Amino acid sequence: MKVLKLILLASALTACTAKAPLYMDVTRSEMSRCPEATYIDGQEGKLKWNYTTGLELKAMLDAYSCSERKEESVLQYVNAWYDAIIDSTGAIGGKYKKSNYSLDHICPGNTLFDLMEYFPEQKYRKALDSLYLQLQEQPRTPEGGFWHKRVYPHQMWLDGLYMAQPFYARYTSLYVPDSLKTANYQDIVKQFSLAWDHCYDPATGLLRHAWDSSHEMFWCDPATGQAEHAWGRACGWYAMALVDVIPWIPEGELQQKLIDMLTRLMLTVREFADSESRMWYQVLDRPGAEGNYLEASASAMFTYALLKATRNGWIKDYTVKASRDRYRRLVKTFVSVGANGWVNLNQCCEVAGLGGKQNRSGTYGYYINEPIRANDPKGIGPLIWASIEYEKI
Repeated sequence: MKVLKLILLASALTACTAKAPLYMDVTRSEMSRCPEATYIDGQEGKLKWNYTTGLELKAMLDAYSCSERKEESVLQYVNAWYDAIIDSTGAIGGKYKKSNYSLDHICPGNTLFDLMEYFPEQKYRKALDSLYLQLQEQPRTPEGGFWHKRVYPHQMWLDGLYMAQPFYARYTSLYVPDSLKTANYQDIVKQFSLAWDHCYDPATGLLRHAWDSSHEMFWCDPATGQAEHAWGRACGWYAMALVDVIPWIPEGELQQKLIDMLTRLMLTVREFADSESRMWYQVLDRPGAEGNYLEASASAMFTYALLKATRNGWIKDYTVKASRDRYRRLVKTFVSVGANGWVNLNQCCEVAGLGGKQNRSGTYGYYINEPIRANDPKGIGPLIWASIEYEKI
């Protein structure tokens, strides 16, 4: 068994340098596991406007765009889902409701910007406009931060920065009149700043999972409104949001604010990585604590952010060599190849949140006892992006 594991690991590591990049092997593997995108994330054929599906499909489309040998099956796989869920008028189906004001529902729209380059259909542009309208009407905290969802009033979650801000920034850059762009860019940076200021833990330098501006939720500190812990994937969402937004903000003071936040975050999380693997834990602020474990999705997110930031020269304290080494460690720690040849990303936290119908407490015990599974879309997408960046750098 040990010999087999070593063989599979060697195969995975070989994928880093083989002709077919790992990002294409992961894409093909996911298409084999899920013959249609309606099966991603356990949807079992249901057509649902879901951020996890949208995130993975964007990663697949990016893999297609970056690959030397364009595999049309990938492009068709991505488009089939969007073509089915957006009708001829541009209305979004799959149980999407603007009135839910869920930032999660902005995320799948981010794929449409690139998909329209291959399928320039007016219905896709109308869907983009609808999602932008949701952001314009999104409820806000008194300080001006977007509510995470209507059912989570007065709350900013780090997750929400990734769900909405890359879309907001790109839509503004491409479609908003010049007279309104600056105000939007300022608002985008404000969202990051509010989350930073109110989720920042001075004891660790990390960002805690969320903040309740009303200080009323049972999971928050009544004095600060902060959640109890820095959850790995939440900080990972924030890091990915920064590296995906920075290119769409014009160079200058606003962009530099985002770069400064990215630098501070990544230099801090570096200190909380496991000393041996250099990967990150499920509960970021409790490294090595009993029950804590190395978690794949957060590790993939941080690795992607590092590679992209290093390639673009945004973080001066990381070398290209160190970032590439971090990617190899990601593959070594979490990636395996099954007997069927499919690439697997192991040890992903399935889901974690705060409050809601499940009464999620945000305690240490809560996070470490959430289900763990392989090939969660929230890990697969960042793994594909990390692989793409590794090939570029």
